[in-house]
Amino acid sequence: MLDLMLKNGKIVDGTGNPWIAGDVGIKQGQIVQVGQLQQEAHRTIDVHGQVIAPGFIDGHCHSDLMILDHPYSEIKLQQGVTTEVVGNCGLAPAPFFPETASLLQTYVEPILGKTKWNWPWKTVEQYMETLAKSSPSENIATYVAHGALRIAVMGFANRPATREELDRMKQLLEEGLRAGAIGLSIGLLYAPGSYTSREEIAELCSVLPKYNGLFSTHIRGEGNNLLPSIEEVIWIAEKTGVSLHISHLKAAGRANWGKILEALELIEAARGRGMDVTVDVYPYNAGSTMLTTVLPPWVLEGGIERTLEAFRDPSIRRRVREELGSEQKDWDNLVYSTGWHSVYLSAVHTEANRPLEGKHIEEISELRGQHPVDCVMDLLLEEGGQISIVYFHMSDSDVKEVIRYDKSLIASDSLTCETGKPHPRLYGSFPRIFAKYVREEKTLTLEQAVRKMTSFPVQRFKLGKRGLIVPGYIADLVVFDPATITDTATYQDPRQYPTGISEVIVRGEPTLSHGRHTRAREGAFIPAQHCCHH
Repeated sequence: MLDLMLKNGKIVDGTGNPWIAGDVGIKQGQIVQVGQLQQEAHRTIDVHGQVIAPGFIDGHCHSDLMILDHPYSEIKLQQGVTTEVVGNCGLAPAPFFPETASLLQTYVEPILGKTKWNWPWKTVEQYMETLAKSSPSENIATYVAHGALRIAVMGFANRPATREELDRMKQLLEEGLRAGAIGLSIGLLYAPGSYTSREEIAELCSVLPKYNGLFSTHIRGEGNNLLPSIEEVIWIAEKTGVSLHISHLKAAGRANWGKILEALELIEAARGRGMDVTVDVYPYNAGSTMLTTVLPPWVLEGGIERTLEAFRDPSIRRRVREELGSEQKDWDNLVYSTGWHSVYLSAVHTEANRPLEGKHIEEISELRGQHPVDCVMDLLLEEGGQISIVYFHMSDSDVKEVIRYDKSLIASDSLTCETGKPHPRLYGSFPRIFAKYVREEKTLTLEQAVRKMTSFPVQRFKLGKRGLIVPGYIADLVVFDPATITDTATYQDPRQYPTGISEVIVRGEPTLSHGRHTRAREGAFIPAQHCCHH
């Protein structure tokens, strides 16, 4: 007898093949039968012709701490997401050592959020154990994050690592991979990642092949430096023989719109030479990050406290104003090409500045009667450097090109945002693909869209037997109405759940039923299926 049967569905199995009509039988957390079933089941859910698909995989997000604060994961489950991949962009809460603890915390807080409790781990492995014990409602996998490694070993020093420092980073990376991390993530846009040479990263990547680990990267520049930045990470992957995954591929800044086609050509050329390169994409023309990322990289040396101290020096202020007011060769000055009206505050810490959430910098600087750059520096001083922003810097047609590209998978790149106005991708990314890019614009077929959220990310991130509706696979499933599934989160009112998703099943357990959370917590930490060299 089956534990659970989903009856009368359109089964979109995750392969990209056309849907079939049928039922899915589940027992002990696994899919055991697919087709026209005559079996008895303890529980049967008639889905009345809705789509039954594998649970969606959010292959790039920043829920590293949110999952511990909110183990029910309702924000993601409401979108049909059953697995999240964390530790992206070089940002993670481990390794976490006492001597550099405050540097790491101020580094990750604008992206990962702030906890009210003390982090109980030191190593990446201990962080994984904490996740596993927290019994979340969804599954989690993680990278080892380069920014966290570098801070643990050398703080925010803007110099090459010494031999000893490199060996220590390699050792910490290897410990994380051995414990089940899926690879190494780097954030070359963010200090201290931005202080690292390609040679140093290649040296770290030399640890990956032994564990079949993935090299995932937020490239150095997504604006004027887009193409050389892609060439750089391809060079690293080619030199070390690792698989490369480029995070949230985009062409930022009006002057660079259209360059996405050249970017895709570089990736295709690398694949043509036998390199394994893929990308991910989120379905919006705005990004979201920390306000500090718009500053010249040299201002961020030594960590956020030193940066804020520097803002008190009039000569440094003058230099920052000058540099942000003109095109830069060595780093991407995105604000110069898109303007301060394209940057709005999504979250601040102080009550005093709460009314500024949702307003753009140009507007705030006019309210305060200040130059926008002075306004930004003062805001950072007032908020202790902790400000999240939403940034309109992409063209819709570029976004569509990357969504259409057959080597792209869908991810949210969502940040943790307990207050304020988070980017709507936190609540809407996956339903938006179906509403906008399948139904309205016909950029993808239903089956292509499902593949980009299921079997493709599972294969990419080595997440084991999930992502397909096949007997023997884990029963992570989502049921939705393809005619009504829609994101409702907007930039001004982002905290809204989507509509059109009725059931979400995690490891065979109904976790969302008729759109309501059942309080089931069947998720797990997924160690990478390295097929393995232990």
